[in-house]
Amino acid sequence: MVGRLSSESSQPVSRYHVKSFGCQMNVYDSERMGDLLAADGHVAVDSADAADIVVLNTCHIREKAAEKLYSDIGRLKKPRADGSRPVIVAAGCVAQAEGAEIGRRAPAVDVIVGPLAYHNLPALLREAAAIPADARGARWGRAIDTDMPASPKFDHLPARRHQGASAFLTVQEGCDKFCTFCVVPYTRGGEVSRPFADLVREAETLVAAGAVEITLIGQNVNAYGLELGGGATLPALIAELAQLEGLKRIRYTTSHPRDMTRALIDAHAEIPKLMPYLHLPVQSGSSRILKAMNRAHTRESYLATLAELRAARPDIALSGDFIVGFPGETEADFADTLRIVSEVGYAQAYSFKYSQRPGTPAATMADQVPEAVKEERLARLQAAITAGAHAFNLASVGRHTEILLERPGRKPGQLIGKTPWLQSAVVSVTGAKIGDLIAVEITEGQPNSVEARPVDRAPSLPAERAAA
Repeated sequence: MVGRLSSESSQPVSRYHVKSFGCQMNVYDSERMGDLLAADGHVAVDSADAADIVVLNTCHIREKAAEKLYSDIGRLKKPRADGSRPVIVAAGCVAQAEGAEIGRRAPAVDVIVGPLAYHNLPALLREAAAIPADARGARWGRAIDTDMPASPKFDHLPARRHQGASAFLTVQEGCDKFCTFCVVPYTRGGEVSRPFADLVREAETLVAAGAVEITLIGQNVNAYGLELGGGATLPALIAELAQLEGLKRIRYTTSHPRDMTRALIDAHAEIPKLMPYLHLPVQSGSSRILKAMNRAHTRESYLATLAELRAARPDIALSGDFIVGFPGETEADFADTLRIVSEVGYAQAYSFKYSQRPGTPAATMADQVPEAVKEERLARLQAAITAGAHAFNLASVGRHTEILLERPGRKPGQLIGKTPWLQSAVVSVTGAKIGDLIAVEITEGQPNSVEARPVDRAPSLPAERAAA
C-alpha cells in the first residue's frame, strides 16, 4: 500500500517531508516545494519515516549524486509495520538529467520532476494517484515532468511561508558559461533572471515574516539582470533591498569571476547592509587548466578582481571553490593552485576531486588523472585551506562586531551565530534568542569557528570599514 494520497481532491490528508541535497538553490527549491504542498492541504513533518509523501530534491554537480538518490529510494520503498510506504518523489537535477531512467531503475518512484517544473508537483501527485499500480512499469514512474517551460515556475508558486531570521531568495537560475566539467546548463537551462519587482515583493514578504538577513542566490547570481536590461542589475537590486526597514544583512552567492562588474565591486564599499564576504570560485590556480575548463578568466584576471574588491572593502572575507585532478592537470598546475590559496588568504573554501559527469566535454578528455593522484592532491589542498581559514579566524581575535544568532550550541547557555564575514561564532549569553543580532568581541579563533563574548555595543560596519 502506498501512502495516503487521493486523486479525487486537492486537499488530501497527508504528511510530507522534503529532503534536500546540495547547494543553496536546492534549499530554496525544497522550501518552495513545501509551500506548494502546504497550499495543497498537506502537512509538513520532520522525518521521512513519518511522512506519506517524501520528496528527494537531488543535486547532480558532484559524483555519486545518483547513488545517494537510489540508496534513499531503496530504504523508502521497504514496507512499514502497517504495510504502507510513502509516495516517493524524485526531484531536482538528477531527475532532470536521468528522467525516465530513474523509473526504469527504481519502479518504486511515483513522481519524477525537474527543477524547472516543480510548480506542477501537486498535479503530478494527483496524476500518479490516478494511474493504476499495474501500469507503473509501462510508465517508468507514474508521473514525469522534466520540461523546461517558457513560462518560469516562479509565476506559478504560492506565497512564501518562510519563517526565520535568515532566508534564501533565488534571483537567477541557469548558466550560459558551459564550463567543460559542469552539468548545470543541461539540468537548469540557460541564464534567466526574475523580474526586479517580483524580487522586491518577495523580499518584503520575507522581512515581514521576520527575516533580518537575505541571501540572494543563483547559479551565476552576479549575472542577474544581464538579459533584462532597464537597469535591473544585482547591485541595483541590492541597493533597493537595502532600503527595506527591518532587513539588516544582505549576501549573495554564487558568483562567476567574469561577471564581477565595477558597480558590484563599488556596492561592497557603498552599501553597509551588504556583508563583507564574497564567494568567488576560481576552480584552479593554473591558467592553462582554467582555459581547458572554459572558465573565461585567468589566474591573473581573477587576482586583479580580488585586488579591486579589497581596495573597495579592505575587510572583505573571500571564499572559493577548487577542483583538483581535472583532466591533464600536472603537478606544476596543482602547485599553482596551492600558490593561489596562499596568495589570496581565503577565509574558507570548498574543494573537490574532479568527477566525470556524463555529457560534459571534460568527461571524454584525454589525460584523465588517476584517482590516487586526485586523492593525494585533495588532501594537500584541504590542509592548505584549513590552515588559511584558521589564520583568518585567529586574525579576527579582538574584533568587535555583531553576530546573528542561528542555533543552539552544544553546551547549556551556548548559542551559535554568524559574523558579517560568515564565520560561525560560539557565544554564551543569557536573555538572547535565535534570530537576535547581538554585539560581541571575538576572543578565540579555531580552525572552523570563532568564540566570542557579549559586549555592550558593536561598532557599525561602516566604522569597521573605515578602520580596516
